[in-house]
Amino acid sequence: MAHRGFSREGLENSMAAFRAAAGLGYRYFETDVHTTSDGVLLLFHDDTLDRVTDGRGRISELTAAEVSAARIGGREPVPLFDDLLTAFPAARLNLDVKDWNSVQSLAAGIERHGAHDRVLVASFSDRRRRAVLKLLSRPVASSAGMVTNALFVLLGPVLPAAWLRFALQAPLRDVQALQVPVRYGAIRVVTPAYVRRAHALGLMVHVWTINDPAEMHRLLDLGVDGIVTDRADLLKQVLQERGAWAGS
Repeated sequence: MAHRGFSREGLENSMAAFRAAAGLGYRYFETDVHTTSDGVLLLFHDDTLDRVTDGRGRISELTAAEVSAARIGGREPVPLFDDLLTAFPAARLNLDVKDWNSVQSLAAGIERHGAHDRVLVASFSDRRRRAVLKLLSRPVASSAGMVTNALFVLLGPVLPAAWLRFALQAPLRDVQALQVPVRYGAIRVVTPAYVRRAHALGLMVHVWTINDPAEMHRLLDLGVDGIVTDRADLLKQVLQERGAWAGS
């Protein structure tokens, strides 16, 4: 999965980055959404423009017109959600809803494009993710938030499979994937047992953000279902070496 598209030049979450990922044959993009003060849904990771653009200010306090003057890496405009959906009608999108201001606008965008079968809704906040799902006319895929992921990591090793399924029945409702780093601080998350437990509950395991080919191979050997990477070029090579590349 191409993390914020693919760019070696710091053009994350730009249309140029998504075109580059598509040019490599990727059909799965990871991206983030924020909403302007006048309700326009944008693809952007940070709360503010400051880190990756030549603009300044908090997106939620700026109008879409004000944000449109900023350039990612001094070159690329901040894209609209609608831009990506329209430009890549066959792409599947992993959408991280970054703030409460974007709950309604993301749900409206998914409805507007009829993109229910093309998206996975993600958030560190389980409550925020569920709030998006409740506004949709039909189900979409989604991944667990931080609290649910923590419960799975902590309870998994100590509960029998049937008890784990029962204990997490409510938190995992409407969840199809666990999207996690290899470790949280000193706690190793993605282990062979973790992957087995997730699969036993019918959950996919996606690991972020992996840019080293040796680590990609190791995780794929463990049986993870997806890898989120800044180095879409290297992940493609790894998957080709394994005969597992499904892109174009």
